[in-house]
Amino acid sequence: MADSVRASTRGLKIVEQARLRMGWNKTADIWWQTALTSKATLKRFWARESIHRQTFIQICEAVGVTSWQDIIEHSQIPITKHDPDFVGREEAIAQLNDMINQSAKIIVIQGEGGVGKTRLARKYFESRGFKLLELSMATEPQNIISVESVVAEWLWRDFDEEPGRSLGINLLRLNRILRDQTRRIGILIDNLETALDINRTFIEPHRHYVELLRLLADPAMNSITLITSRERLCEASVDVNFYMLRGLDESAWRQFFASRNINPHPDSTGLREICRAYGGNAKAMRIISGVIRADFECDIDAYWHVTQDDLLIEQELKNLVVTQFNRLQEIDPEAYRLLYRLGCYRYQDVPYVPIDGLLCLLWDVPESQRRRVVNSLRARSLVECGKGEYCLHPVILTEAIARLRLSGEWERANRKAADFWTNSVKTVQGTKDALRALEAYYHYVVIEDFEQAADIIIRQRNNKWGTHESLGRSFYKRGLLIPITDAINEILDKLNRGCRRAKLYHTLGAIYWLKGDIHQAIQYCEQAREIASTCLQSMPQENDNETVKKLQLIRINSLLTIGICRIGFWELEEAVTTLMRVVELCDELNYEKYAPSALFYLAFLNSWLGRTEEAIEIANYLYNRLPEEGLPSWVTEYRLFYLLIAYRNLGEIQKSFDIYQKNIFYAENSPYPQAKTKALIGLAQLYREQGEFEKAVACHQEGIKVLDEIGAKWDLAEAYYQIALTYQKMGEQPKSEEHFERAIALFQEMQAPKQVEKVQTAMGCL
Repeated sequence: MADSVRASTRGLKIVEQARLRMGWNKTADIWWQTALTSKATLKRFWARESIHRQTFIQICEAVGVTSWQDIIEHSQIPITKHDPDFVGREEAIAQLNDMINQSAKIIVIQGEGGVGKTRLARKYFESRGFKLLELSMATEPQNIISVESVVAEWLWRDFDEEPGRSLGINLLRLNRILRDQTRRIGILIDNLETALDINRTFIEPHRHYVELLRLLADPAMNSITLITSRERLCEASVDVNFYMLRGLDESAWRQFFASRNINPHPDSTGLREICRAYGGNAKAMRIISGVIRADFECDIDAYWHVTQDDLLIEQELKNLVVTQFNRLQEIDPEAYRLLYRLGCYRYQDVPYVPIDGLLCLLWDVPESQRRRVVNSLRARSLVECGKGEYCLHPVILTEAIARLRLSGEWERANRKAADFWTNSVKTVQGTKDALRALEAYYHYVVIEDFEQAADIIIRQRNNKWGTHESLGRSFYKRGLLIPITDAINEILDKLNRGCRRAKLYHTLGAIYWLKGDIHQAIQYCEQAREIASTCLQSMPQENDNETVKKLQLIRINSLLTIGICRIGFWELEEAVTTLMRVVELCDELNYEKYAPSALFYLAFLNSWLGRTEEAIEIANYLYNRLPEEGLPSWVTEYRLFYLLIAYRNLGEIQKSFDIYQKNIFYAENSPYPQAKTKALIGLAQLYREQGEFEKAVACHQEGIKVLDEIGAKWDLAEAYYQIALTYQKMGEQPKSEEHFERAIALFQEMQAPKQVEKVQTAMGCL
């Protein structure tokens, strides 16, 4: 029998002890009569034969054993076996059971609309064999049934008891009945939120419900009360427990859809994305599955392709969300305004917003009351909270955005949010800080303030080393090339041809240099120089003019990047000319502190071109200026690499090792993805010079692995070239040629013919 159970050996011992306490024999008439069964069935119970589950429960409860789950053969009842509509709630059932076993008498199952609170409560009572009393609150407060009528009907309909004339008398009678019941009573109070006011206490016409709950909370009652509510109950005089019900996970959705012959393709992400978008909402699951079967021939991906940009396309789902917004607007206008204002946040790269990001949107609420408004949203399950940070489910967000746009507060809310993100990130310590700071950019873009959006990328902040850098630089140093490139390209053509546009062009140049797309990097830097020069020509050349200084620095930095790109093309003389011009500009403009940036590369270039005296003079000048600890602002881990190689070319191996130690120390703590790999490639060259080939190859390979993963073409091509030289010196010709060919392929892809020529010369092909 599908719905039959039998006692375990251990379970019979528990029942035996209860029998002895009652003073009954094993087949006492009072026992089988109280259990509403027969003596034959009671004998089968003792013989550990399978009997109907409800009868089994009644036999246990008649002798005072209420935890009948401990008596059966298996510890878990297959609660979902015969109901394909009820999936994924095994853990919730178990957790409710644990709370009840720990003496909980009233449990409020709280959660958003449609998450499955009512179904869970009913299934719990059903699976545990409770006799169910049910009360569903009306959707409109004026239609709520009085507690007097509810208790009277329970007495008359469910217990065959004549009601009295007052609530007090009827509560006394209900108290007596619930105390004397041998079978446990389950009481379900559904959709309680309708009966609650702004403080989540019972509205004035229905304050007497407090008396009913106080009775049901009495430990002497042989009953359990489950209350479902979107909002938290805050009656101080009632002892209740809370269970927050979350949405179903993907596996539950998959199981449910499969029961309806809706099976996604093995590599499809449609089901996962739908489940995530609707927060695992059970009602959404049922509605969507019906639509997919009826209108899309059970094709999940076809449905998602059509509907993913309108999460509230199904009217039933929209009504579910709209009613929550409308109710909040009616009973708590301040919380309602905060809810729709939260539609200004994206919840994407930074999925949760700190509480200060909510408080800043309450500009029309006194500061002392703002946290109360946030708590109001939390208590109504309208925001998701984790570790003190908040977000909106996508369907709630969709409605919030629509209402915010209609409210007349769209621009103000986004400006407040932008100010919050900007002020909340003082120092960019890591990727998380960089992403949070960039959020302000998106707020300015949606209100079409593109100049302010550009300022977010350009704005200087402290970094972990105590120096200043733009947010754009913070991004590309950490290898976050795609998000910052997309952000710049979205606004670049919408900016005035001024300092902001020039700065962003240079940032793009630096990004493409790091990627190894050197032609594009040079083009962007040339555009930055051209805009900066044009602007300078129309402005007074006063050194104390901040804009003039910024434009001059853009010219210098753009020229510096172009010079580095010339090294990437192995156009050494052109690189020298360009970098010398950088030094001259710094001298002309009294920017001496920026000149050393170019000198690192000039030391390297002169060492390669055989200009030993110039190389030594520049290298020693830089070496002597390096402090024992820390790096000045004009030194980067990348530049130290070129000084290291310059000394290697000059035969100053010990100085190269000294610089490597400083280089690797800072490189290991650097956000630049290439920083450590460049240091390793430099160390490999030093080991090669000393004939320590195994160490050299190990360093080469470690560096190549990282460069290949991040797709830095120039550095990767150079790394292949260097390991090929090492294998060549080791006499391993096949490996040498293999890596030479890899270097050539990448240099050809970069359209760097002189680099190809350099490699071919090393191979002996030229």
